[in-house]
Amino acid sequence: MTEIQMKNLRHSYYPNPKTEDDYALKSVDLTWEEGLAYALLGPSGSGKTTMLNILSGLLTASEGQVLFDGRDVTRLDARDRNIAQVFQFPVIYETMTVGENLAFPLKTRKVPAAQIKDRVGFIAEELGLTALLGRKARGLSAEQKQRISLGRGLVREDVAAILLDEPLTVIDPAEKMALRRTLKSVQLHLGVKLIYVTHDQHEAMTLADRVVVMDDGEVVQVGSPEELFENPAHKFVGYFIGTPGMNFVDCALDGSDLVVGNARFALNGAVQTLAGTSKPLSFGIRPDFLSLSEARPGRTIPGTVTRVENHGDEQIIAVDVGGAQMLARVEDHVRARAGENVHLNPDPQAMRVFAGQRVVDLPRNTFGDLT
Repeated sequence: MTEIQMKNLRHSYYPNPKTEDDYALKSVDLTWEEGLAYALLGPSGSGKTTMLNILSGLLTASEGQVLFDGRDVTRLDARDRNIAQVFQFPVIYETMTVGENLAFPLKTRKVPAAQIKDRVGFIAEELGLTALLGRKARGLSAEQKQRISLGRGLVREDVAAILLDEPLTVIDPAEKMALRRTLKSVQLHLGVKLIYVTHDQHEAMTLADRVVVMDDGEVVQVGSPEELFENPAHKFVGYFIGTPGMNFVDCALDGSDLVVGNARFALNGAVQTLAGTSKPLSFGIRPDFLSLSEARPGRTIPGTVTRVENHGDEQIIAVDVGGAQMLARVEDHVRARAGENVHLNPDPQAMRVFAGQRVVDLPRNTFGDLT
């Protein structure tokens, strides 16, 4: 296994970039630890594939370094990096059998035949391909072919990392879950480093130990799925992760209080921290941490219900709070209807304040007396 580092990395597809907007990948400093599964998560055009291609050696970064266990590989070709890459469309030899496909990377490295047989059998078992080893790859399903493509990377025991570029895109929805489970199981069992590119937050959150969230060529936050959900450091993370995404409402300081819509919250000594920023302030909270309650001045946010979405076992209630909308995820037995005046009760530990796009680091008990 290999520790991979990216140092002061930037990339532009222009020959002479002049502004930050000319860079497809903005300044990146990352360490990919051994034995973990990573997801590169973000919308189309966020820089995910650019970063993956720089890691693999298919693309040379304009600036900065890529290090494998401290060795500078920035200028090395893909074939010299000991990286396996799995693409959206399976890359296999359809005229070969499944077993021959899995064995091919080892044969080209002149691994002894007995060792090849053992390793191919082991990887086939891991990927659920044992029964197909003697079959030609032509005619197999896209999901089975992608398992073969993955196996061609895993069969090499010394591979530094497996890079996967949206490998489930062409897979039938009914088969995606099975392959996703296999990927997670294999990664946990073999301890191989997986770096998985996706725009699907559900894939990222279920597969990865660490999620690298990207937007507009920038790494905006790296963390575990739990950290990104509970403590988004950037508004984009709050918006992009979670369904529905995080609520954001303009807010302002008034003396020692934070004003959100028609509500006021005492800041318990955190005023100076917020007063020191010149950027516009936003109040953020996830719908999961809002409930409906009786009016409690200084503790609840009054508003008017604009719509109710019934999802069977839960409801999403949209509430107008002084011209802005907040969503609350509540249980199915909660009664609310459009036009009704209600009071939203936020979990104090889930309340966040953002200055511009970044969260403000406030003491944990800033809203702690709201019980």
